[in-house]
Amino acid sequence: MSGTPLTADVYVAPMRPFAGASGEAGDQPMWSPMSSTLIAGEQEAILVDTLVAFEQVDALAEWVRGFGKHITGVYITHGHSDHWIGLAQLQKHFPDAKGIATPEVVQRAQFEATDPGLAAYWQSSFPGELPAEPVLPEALAGGEFELEGQALRAVSVGQGDTEHSTVLHVPSIALVVGGDVVYNGVHMMTAETDERGREAWIASLDKVAALNPKTVVAGHKSVGAPDLPDSIGASQQYLRDFSRIVNEGGGVEDIVAEMLNLHGDRDNPRTLWYSARLAVAKRG
Repeated sequence: MSGTPLTADVYVAPMRPFAGASGEAGDQPMWSPMSSTLIAGEQEAILVDTLVAFEQVDALAEWVRGFGKHITGVYITHGHSDHWIGLAQLQKHFPDAKGIATPEVVQRAQFEATDPGLAAYWQSSFPGELPAEPVLPEALAGGEFELEGQALRAVSVGQGDTEHSTVLHVPSIALVVGGDVVYNGVHMMTAETDERGREAWIASLDKVAALNPKTVVAGHKSVGAPDLPDSIGASQQYLRDFSRIVNEGGGVEDIVAEMLNLHGDRDNPRTLWYSARLAVAKRG
C-alpha cells in the first residue's frame, strides 16, 4: 500500500435550466445539482461520475486541473445518463481517463445510449450539449481496483433511484461516494420505484451505513451541503415519508404539499412533482 493517504474533493455543479416540460406553475425546468468526486493519490487520481452537459464537464475539468494529478479513470456509479454521458467530453481533457463500472451499470448505460426513446429524451433535454456518439464505460472484471496501491471497492447495493446501483467505497479514508443511492438536500427521484422498490432502496441505504463511512458524497447534493453520514438516514426518512403519504390516498397536489411541509428545504421540487405524478399513476 502506498504511504501517501488518498484525498477526496467534491465538485458540485449547481442547478441549471434544461429543455424539459414546464413545471407546475409554468416555471423554467431546472436540473438538480450534481456532484463529481476527485479521489487522488500523490500523482494519480480518478473521478466518480461525469456530470452531463458540455459546459458542466468543461468546468469540472478546469477544477480538476488545479490539483495537478494524472487522471487515470472515471468510475460510474449507475446507469442514468447524467452520470456517464459526460465521459466523451472528459476524455477530451483527460485522454487516459477510462470509464469503468460494474457490468450491470454498463448494461444500463448501453440501454440508455441505444433505446430510441431514452436517447431522444436526453438529446432533447440538453440540445447541442451532449455528444452525438457517447462513450460508454467498460465493465470491471471484479469488484475492486486500486489507486496508487490503495483499494477502491465497487459495492453493488441494488435499488437506488434506479436498479443495479452501486457506491464506491474507499476504506482507507472511510469514504463512500454514493451516486444516486444517497441524496443530500435535493428532492429524491422516486419515479422508478413503487412502495416495494422504496423499501429495497431503504435496505440499500442500510448497506451503505454498514460500511461505517465518515464521509458520504451524494450524487445529487446541494451546493455547500456537508458530506456527512447523516445524509444516509435523511434519505431513508424521505423515502419513508413519501411512501406513507402516497398510501394515504391523496392526489398529486396533496402528496407534494405534505412532502414540502416536511422537506421543503430541499432543492428542485420539480422532481417531487414528477415522482408524485408517477406514484399516483401506479395506484392503477
